[in-house]
Order: sequence, then C-alpha cells, then structure tokens
Amino acid sequence: MKGFINRSMAVLGLAGGMALVGGCDSYRNLVDPCYPERYNFAARQEVIGAMAPQVYNGHVLDQTVWNYHFEAGTDKLTAGGMDHLAYLARRRPVPDANVYVQTAQDVVYDPGAPDKFSDARMVLDNKRVLAVQNFLGSVTAGRRLTFEVSVHDPSEVGIAAVAMGITIQKHYIGFQGNLPTSAGAGAANVAGGGAAAGGPAGAGR
Repeated sequence: MKGFINRSMAVLGLAGGMALVGGCDSYRNLVDPCYPERYNFAARQEVIGAMAPQVYNGHVLDQTVWNYHFEAGTDKLTAGGMDHLAYLARRRPVPDANVYVQTAQDVVYDPGAPDKFSDARMVLDNKRVLAVQNFLGSVTAGRRLTFEVSVHDPSEVGIAAVAMGITIQKHYIGFQGNLPTSAGAGAANVAGGGAAAGGPAGAGR
C-alpha cells in the first residue's frame, strides 16, 4: 500500500512538473478542461435527436385539416374545421405557413369502376385545398401571409375518450389513495385524513 502511494505521488509530481514546464498545453493533454459540459452537451444532443422527429410528426398532424373538418363528400368546411384553421392562423409567435389536408377518405368506392374512385378523390382533394386556402386568406387578410396547402394521407391518431375522460376528472379532483394503516401519525386515508385529524385510523376510507 505504501509503495502504491509513493508511486501515485511520483506520478502526480511528474504531472505537475510537466504542467509547470509545458504550460497549459501539457495540462490540457492530461485532463479534459471541458468536463462535464462537453459530455452533457453530447448527451443532450442525443436526446434531442431522438425526440425531434416525434415532435415534428406531431406538429404536422396538428397542422392537418382532417376529413371530419368538412361536410362528408364535399369541400364545405364545418364549424369545427373553420375553428381549427383559425387556431392555426393565430399560432404564436408566427403561424406555420405549411398546412396539410388529409386526402379524401369519404369518397364512395365502386368495385366496378376503380378508376372513377381515384379521379373523384383527386377532384375532391383539390377542391378542399382551395377551400382551405380561401378561408386562410380571408381570416389573415392584411397580415401578408401566404399559406402552402398540401395533401397527405396520415393515419388518424387519438386516444379512447373514456380513458381520457377519467384521466381529466381525476386530474381536477386531485390524487386519491391510502397511506399505510399502521398506528401513527399520517396513517389515515389521504382524502379523508381521519387519523391526521385525531380520528381512528382509516376513518376516511
């Protein structure tokens, strides 16, 4: 052990001597003067690099005008569709000029005439793009904004309404649960607080 300490002290002394003789260059060759910032930056970039595509995909879906924003089989915007476009036009600090229209999925398919289906879809897509451009032009009049509206075919995303409703209700109500029922302070139900208030343990259950 004593020999190890002596060798370690010798190495440190040699390193210190080199630093004095060689200056900062020798010191930088022995240690990383940017620790830990250099490695924190690399780790941060890895996390951002993995998350960025997900954020962008979510933004594109948020910028999409879906089939249900039009009356079925037409290019007429519903009240919800106009509200969604108005929301996109008011985005801060500046609206994204790239808006997307979901390709028409509400065109009736005739197995006997498949070509008519694709033609009808293309015609309806073009009409809906024009309807979106006209509405955005009207709602942003005087703001010198030019929107580019494109057609794409994403899968609809969402979450079960029942599960979401339960989550929101519990969020507003607050957390619920039971602390251990053993005797002692704080042994009551979190919501009831029987023991904490001086009542019997579990009185709030």
